[in-house]
Amino acid sequence: MTSPKPSLSTLGIDEELGRKLKFTLIAILIYRIGAHIVAPGVNVDALQAFVNSNTGTSTFFQLYDTLGGGLYRATIFALGIMPYISASIIFQLAGGIWPTVSKMQKDEEGKKRLTQWTRYSAVAIAAAQAVTFVLFVESIPGAVPNLGFTSRIVMVFTLTVGAIFMMWLGEQITERGIGNGMSLLIAVSIIEALWPTAFQMFESIRVGAISIGVALLVVALAVGAIVAVVAMTIAARRIPIQIPRKVMGRGRVREGQKTFIPIRLITAGVMPIVFAQTIIIMPTTIATFTQSERLREIATFFTPGDWPYDIVFAIMVVLFSYFYTSIVFNSVDLSENLKKQGGFIPGVKPGGATADYIDQVLGRITLPGSLFLALIALIPTIVARQFNYQSAFGGTSVLIVVGVLLDTIAQIEQHRQLRKYDSFMKTGRVKFRGRQQRFI
Repeated sequence: MTSPKPSLSTLGIDEELGRKLKFTLIAILIYRIGAHIVAPGVNVDALQAFVNSNTGTSTFFQLYDTLGGGLYRATIFALGIMPYISASIIFQLAGGIWPTVSKMQKDEEGKKRLTQWTRYSAVAIAAAQAVTFVLFVESIPGAVPNLGFTSRIVMVFTLTVGAIFMMWLGEQITERGIGNGMSLLIAVSIIEALWPTAFQMFESIRVGAISIGVALLVVALAVGAIVAVVAMTIAARRIPIQIPRKVMGRGRVREGQKTFIPIRLITAGVMPIVFAQTIIIMPTTIATFTQSERLREIATFFTPGDWPYDIVFAIMVVLFSYFYTSIVFNSVDLSENLKKQGGFIPGVKPGGATADYIDQVLGRITLPGSLFLALIALIPTIVARQFNYQSAFGGTSVLIVVGVLLDTIAQIEQHRQLRKYDSFMKTGRVKFRGRQQRFI
């Protein structure tokens, strides 16, 4: 007697969820294939040799590639989805500065218009970044064997189209896949680097660069960091909300209920680290392009792994955490919505007092969250300084992967719950009371 073959239904995956998962896997496969195709006319060996010899450029390339790019390998998807992310951040920050943009973010038609503007801006940013990257590669001896106007146009066109295709692919995963298309592509590119990192550690042990004890300690720190990131990502401060009993009319009554507003400890996510790293390596990057001695002196002072770099970086992460949190979390709109629904925080007056109370709570919980972000981001540099071992994974990578995986798992579970309720409504027997009894 043969046992039945396992199917997706035995795993609790229905047909629709199976289609979404298959589409997502195919899209990820296309992305990873394109991430290994070198852009035409580029000598990757010469590019990598130059980048490895310049600390500032290497740090910038690592940061960019961590966010889904492929500058280090000069692939056709070298720009990744960073142009789209940059455009999205610009309009997101603009919503906190200009009331017109903020009003559009709340309106359905306004959201559609902002989405179109974001796409157009992403194309313009991709073209500008492609031109900058091509000019940078051409300045490296031997990186572009056939210099010329035609090769320059081909490279710029290829990189720009690659970025546009990445934007389209991420949107398709969001609409037809399991969601979070942009973030999922970034997480996959980070996870792919896990195997080379493991082989690098084994090679370091084999040649005697690090001992087995140090390797085990590094692995233990990595596991502990992942556990801490998971705990801090899902940690939230719950503000209790009381919604009173309300008569709706025609004898209908909405019963009072108690709920809460969850405010996460890391509301800003990984963005404060990205902002801080981008700004602190800016002098080194500009010095590489301009050959400025003044900027080189500043870049030397802020060398990754030195104490001045660590202190300034931690302060910048804390400041950007407060700044970005104030942009993405609007306490005034939240208090107004509560007031319209008749809800209130026990012991706090509705309106302005509620907004002030939420701001106070948000300010208190942002401090430990921002300090945690700074610590997680600095762990790789501390490990490199203490044990003379440089890991390819940093705090930014761990935060991105953990956040994306937790959100993806939550979306899959939400889909399964919805399907479970749908099947219950279709097959269940719901009895209506009245003069005539009807059954569904």
